[in-house]
Amino acid sequence: MSASFVHLHQHTEFSLLDGMIRIKDLAQRAAQLGMPAVAMTDHGNLYGAIPFYQACKKAGIKPILGCEIYLAPITMDDKREIPGRKRATHLTLLAETNEGWDNLSKLVSKGHLEGSYHGKPRVDRNALRQFSKGLICLTGCISGPVNEWLLADDRPKAR
Repeated sequence: MSASFVHLHQHTEFSLLDGMIRIKDLAQRAAQLGMPAVAMTDHGNLYGAIPFYQACKKAGIKPILGCEIYLAPITMDDKREIPGRKRATHLTLLAETNEGWDNLSKLVSKGHLEGSYHGKPRVDRNALRQFSKGLICLTGCISGPVNEWLLADDRPKAR
């Protein structure tokens, strides 16, 4: 595998019912494949951040801390069903800087404390605007907000 390839969207055992790989195994396998770094982007939580960071450092690769957050369709406070919309879409956020890590931690905490709906710790676009500095956003997940509109054949909203 090319030394320039890096997984940027990876779920571990801390993404219940979705992730399967154990953090230690992820770090070791990424190092075996010659990857210079690997990201951990569990669903809605940062529970594995410290063991992930430690395992990557021990394996000699760069840990990229992230999270696949749940994005509310309107606001975190709006807890009603919206016909034709998902209760939440997915956005993958990666911490690029220390400030990004602080902001990611704030977003995830805010989602759990203020935005929880049907068991999902949701945030909204206002929270993203407030805590966006130092974060990189990926939209490639099929459950992401762009794909929600593409699957509904609404290209202007996807755009």
